[in-house]
Amino acid sequence: MQPPKTLRSKGRLLELNQPLVMGIINATPDSFFEGSRNLISENALIHAEKMLADGADILDIGGQSTRPGATLVAQEEEISRVIPILKGIRNRFPDAWLSIDTFYAEVARQAVEEGADIINDISAGDFDANMLPLISEKKVIFVAMHKKGEPSNMQVNPSYLDVLDEIIRYFRSKKNQLESLGIYDWILDPGFGFGKSLEHNYTLIAGLNSLHLFDVPVLVGLSRKGMIQKLLGVTADTALNGTTAANMAALERGANILRVHDVLEARQCIDIFLKVQKSIPIFLHPQNPL
Repeated sequence: MQPPKTLRSKGRLLELNQPLVMGIINATPDSFFEGSRNLISENALIHAEKMLADGADILDIGGQSTRPGATLVAQEEEISRVIPILKGIRNRFPDAWLSIDTFYAEVARQAVEEGADIINDISAGDFDANMLPLISEKKVIFVAMHKKGEPSNMQVNPSYLDVLDEIIRYFRSKKNQLESLGIYDWILDPGFGFGKSLEHNYTLIAGLNSLHLFDVPVLVGLSRKGMIQKLLGVTADTALNGTTAANMAALERGANILRVHDVLEARQCIDIFLKVQKSIPIFLHPQNPL
């Protein structure tokens, strides 16, 4: 089945009739991609304005680096990083869709009160027992991501018998948990680079269509990640071309949201994807097999 065409947050409807772009705004000093760091509120506002002009549908604000090997910061520090930026962006762009990237329920609570529409949690509510009850109470959209381990150790020889099967099992259980709390407006993120080897990551791209069995939108975060750097022998700074290629592969397999550092290029990727989809001859269309 196709995922829902709309998600609801605090009474607003997020339309998903075509793939969306989520632009990354990092309020961190140590994000793996130096070009995405925005430590000063005014810099973040400038960055947000450019992303929206380039075609971002959602802005995702984060104050915690979760790159492999990262040391996690306390929620008080995260609050001091993200809330001023969130407030500034909401005041400047009152109609923008804003997401907060956090696994702390208190950070999420304050962010929602300051105007966040989406909570993007790398632990899918597993790190903080108060997160899912908060989502249920506030009626905001929830991004639930799969990961294995924690940022400090997740890339130390990750292993699976079958990575896709394990992720499907995880989200089957997670969906039941969310629905038991009345949470139906959620997005699935398979967690590229979070406790996955190079082969695991590309197996996930190849099997991305299978994740639509949960009937929820699928978000992919491939932007400039190690899976691109290692395969192509590039750095984060030179991984944009590989990111675009990976994003196109994900779109072809049903990705609904691209989470990226480079909004304009992702928007162009989606535009080309949509044009090709509309141009498929009738006799070749998947819904009309020979």
